[in-house]
Amino acid sequence: MVFGRRKKNQDDAAQSVAEQEAQATPATGAAADGPAAGAAYDRAGEGPFDESEQDTASGYVDLGALRIHATEGLQLRLEVEERTKRVIAVTLDLGGSTLQLQAFAAPRTEGLWDEIREQIGVSVGSQGGTVEARPGRLGTELLAKVPAQTPDGQAGYRVARFVGIDGPRWFLRGVFGGPAAIDDAAAAPVEELFRSVVVIRGDLPLPPRELLQLRVPKDAAAAPAPPQAPAQPDFDPLQRGPEITETR
Repeated sequence: MVFGRRKKNQDDAAQSVAEQEAQATPATGAAADGPAAGAAYDRAGEGPFDESEQDTASGYVDLGALRIHATEGLQLRLEVEERTKRVIAVTLDLGGSTLQLQAFAAPRTEGLWDEIREQIGVSVGSQGGTVEARPGRLGTELLAKVPAQTPDGQAGYRVARFVGIDGPRWFLRGVFGGPAAIDDAAAAPVEELFRSVVVIRGDLPLPPRELLQLRVPKDAAAAPAPPQAPAQPDFDPLQRGPEITETR
């Protein structure tokens, strides 16, 4: 297991830091045409799980609010807010695809995902992009595309696949990047990793949408800093709209 860190200069610790590249090819329904597409998603049975549902820590990387299954070939990059030094997100790299995770406090009696999907749609539309809401293997998801210029100056678009899971007093947001955003076969192992995540909400009273605290795992082996990606606009997934990953 390899860990890396990336500092982010953000005023809002809940801002998204998804910066993974995805291929600019037509979306083929990475999760829309699976066998469970369209069915009500059984989170308690399929995951991600609450600590009360799967309380074992064996085989997991402990990041505080999140436990990540220690899958072979997995690399973790922790996103650190430069101003506060807080870990605000974790990005998982597996098989050439990426998955960014952030967990938030949520109301006891209602979920956040329906409202957040609407906010993402408004944000993407304001950038001249489009969003497609569709049933997927992880429930209702969004495929977002925004026009953008590629590094070589050609016209392209940025793409991100957003999923959201409402749990007991928490909300988990995932952003798939790379091939997992657009291809069924590439998405499968990353989706399996997403479903295995365990969320540790804790008993501390928190307002809805408060970012749950992540931390650097104990005895983590530091990895060389990854090359800096081209600057991308930051976004608050629970307030403004998505930061979309660049495609070619």
